[in-house]
Amino acid sequence: MKMKCISIDLDGTLLTSRDEITEGSIRALEELTEKGYQLILNTGRAHADVVKLEAVQKLDVPIFCVNGSVLYSESGEILYEATLSISTYKKIFSVLQKLDVGILVYTNYGGFPSTLPPLHHKSKEELNTLFHEYNYDDILKYDNLKIYKLIALVHQEDVERIEEVTKALAGIDDVTMASSFPNNLEITSHEAHKGKALFRYQEIMNLSFDEIYAFGDGGNDLAQFEVATKSVAMGNAPLHIQQKADLITKTNDEDGFAYAVRHLLKLISTEEEIVV
Repeated sequence: MKMKCISIDLDGTLLTSRDEITEGSIRALEELTEKGYQLILNTGRAHADVVKLEAVQKLDVPIFCVNGSVLYSESGEILYEATLSISTYKKIFSVLQKLDVGILVYTNYGGFPSTLPPLHHKSKEELNTLFHEYNYDDILKYDNLKIYKLIALVHQEDVERIEEVTKALAGIDDVTMASSFPNNLEITSHEAHKGKALFRYQEIMNLSFDEIYAFGDGGNDLAQFEVATKSVAMGNAPLHIQQKADLITKTNDEDGFAYAVRHLLKLISTEEEIVV
C-alpha cells in the first residue's frame, strides 16, 4: 500500500519553546490526516515523555522514540527495539564518567537519574547535585534490563566539550552518536536511527512511502533528512542543520511546521483558502 509520510521531530520542531503544539499546527495535522498522509512523531524523547503531552494525547499516530530505538504503533504497541548491550553500555559509561559530564541512561524502566525534558529548567547547581549524587550501579540491578540510549550532558557555557566527548567515544563500535541540543551527545545502538526507523515501519506494516517529508531542528534529525524526499529545517535550527535541509521554514514559536506544509510544500490549503 503506497502512502505519503510526514515524519516530525518534537522538541524545537512541532513543540514550541513552552512544550506546546500551536492551534495552527494542530489544524494542519488534522488536515494532513484527512488527506491520507501517514503522520509519524520521530523524536529523541522517551515514550513516557511524549504521551504526557496533552496535545500529543489527541493524536492517533505512531511514535518513534529515542532516536529510532523504539517504535510504537498508534495503539502504543512496541513494534521494534534497538538496544545497547550491557558490555557496550559499560564501556560508554566508563568513558563518560572519566570526562565528568552529566549522564542520563534511557531504559525500559525509564530514564536514570532522569530523562532530558524535566531537566531543561534546572539550575547548574541542581544538575551537578543530581549527577554527582546518583548511584548508577543501581541501574544494572533491574531484571531484563534494556538500555536504549545514554546522553552526555554539559552546561550551556561548555558546549565545545561535546566535541571532546565525541572523540573519546570514537573507538567504541556499533553505536550511533548525534546531538538533539548543542550541549548534549546522544549515544544509541547503530541500529537506532530516525531514517532507518521509517524504513523499518514500512516493512513491519507492509507499507510503501512514495514520498517522505521530514521536519527537524537538531543533529539527530539529519538521519531522517537523509532518507526524505523533502527535508525541512526549522528557523530555530543551528545553521549547519539548516544547510543540510531542502527547505527552511519559520521557527517553532512562529508556527514553522504549519507554515511549511501550507506555504512551502503546499501539501494542504492555506488558511486564506480555507476561509474562502
